[in-house]
Amino acid sequence: MTSTNISIASLMKANGVRFGTSGLRGLVDEMSNELCYAYVMAFLQSVVGDIASDRRVVLGHDLRPSSPRIAAACAKAIINTGRDVVYAGALPTPALASYAYEHKLPAIVVTGSHIPFDRNGIKFYTSNGEISKSDELSIQQAVVGLPATGFAIPDGLLTIDSTVREHYVSRYVNFFGNTSISGLRVAIYEHSSVARDILREILEALGVEVISIGRSEDFVPIDTEAVRLEDVEQAKQWAQQYSFDAIVSTDGDADRPLIGDEKGQWLRGDVVGILCAKFLSADGVVTPVSSSTLTEKSGWFKSIKRTKIGSPFVIEAMQSSELVDLNVVAGFEANGGFLLGSDIMQNGKTLKALPTRDAVLPILALLGLSKQHACTLSELASSLPPRYTASDRLQNFPIEKSATLISSLRNNPLLALKLMAAGSGAVVSVDNTDGFRVTFVNGDIIHLRPSGNAPELRCYVESDTQTGAEMLCKQCLSNVC
Repeated sequence: MTSTNISIASLMKANGVRFGTSGLRGLVDEMSNELCYAYVMAFLQSVVGDIASDRRVVLGHDLRPSSPRIAAACAKAIINTGRDVVYAGALPTPALASYAYEHKLPAIVVTGSHIPFDRNGIKFYTSNGEISKSDELSIQQAVVGLPATGFAIPDGLLTIDSTVREHYVSRYVNFFGNTSISGLRVAIYEHSSVARDILREILEALGVEVISIGRSEDFVPIDTEAVRLEDVEQAKQWAQQYSFDAIVSTDGDADRPLIGDEKGQWLRGDVVGILCAKFLSADGVVTPVSSSTLTEKSGWFKSIKRTKIGSPFVIEAMQSSELVDLNVVAGFEANGGFLLGSDIMQNGKTLKALPTRDAVLPILALLGLSKQHACTLSELASSLPPRYTASDRLQNFPIEKSATLISSLRNNPLLALKLMAAGSGAVVSVDNTDGFRVTFVNGDIIHLRPSGNAPELRCYVESDTQTGAEMLCKQCLSNVC
């Protein structure tokens, strides 16, 4: 029986759990069963609304130690609204989203994605896909009823439904067939990715020889935009040791890919996105301002739209009236996450739209493109115009400090030049769409913005050489810290 009404706004004031660029994020210690229960109730009441004839809600999570506990609280809220739980267990976020999208069901995914170990999060999906920023506002304004006790399902009462996993495997095995990438030798850097087993299953079903490496039972927060130095060096060593055609991985919840070539060189996320869009014959592309200008310089796309950073903004632009007359609309982010806005028809087979970030599609697309052109992944990447990017972050950098810094840079162009790129010449243009993005007279581009998911300052750099981009990124972060 409900005993207490509580506003989500009051919960937000009491702790640091907030909506980030994509989903709810916060410290594990602050994500109590009661809080998670309340947010799920708010989502179901204020965004999903009345119970449909199909009462199911899809639920799953990543491999963080705290995720099953949070999922149990989510399940309790689902059941207490009179709905049924389709519990998929530990599966990639896009696998859960794909099943929910095609069956017109809401979904809830417990994941902190790539953020540090001491944090976690919850992503929400309606029957139409990932929630919008206006949906987030509705959740924040909700008032929900809480029971006196019992905010989670007891251990052992959630039974895994394998149909969600089977649906995701079939999605890609059926579309790519057993010949498109057959015969390739691919290493999977497994770490603690929730996709480590299902990705192997998909690749082997497509005739790929798979080498599993780097499996970890401890959670490893892989950030595909700021790859750790040890992962950079390790991939090169593995390339010499295993002689593969590619090395592939994902972040924790498998909505961002990490793809390396035959030399163990990790490809930038926007390079991955551009090549994936090319493979799918996309004529309309949406990508945030943090992606490099390679998208425009490639000359491959009829329409290109730029947005703020975060999948909700990319999805909103993909669905805009300006793109409705295009055949294939796709989106991607600088982290490599790929969003498919249209159904794809190739060789008499259909791949259904999936307007949420996915890591498996770009992995398969790049392997398919290399096989199609009978070339290596490094040759594919070098076919793009010579434009190079680098990105990194300052961790434990408070959001308030980031806001003060960016405000100072906007108000003082000379300070911006001094701190960001003293050797790049005069400032040519400034883009304030999301953070502070500056183009300099020599063509260098530097973009600073606070992370929407953690107390971090992110830096994105674009230059004419890889060494130059990396040096500028390191120098800029050193100057502002």
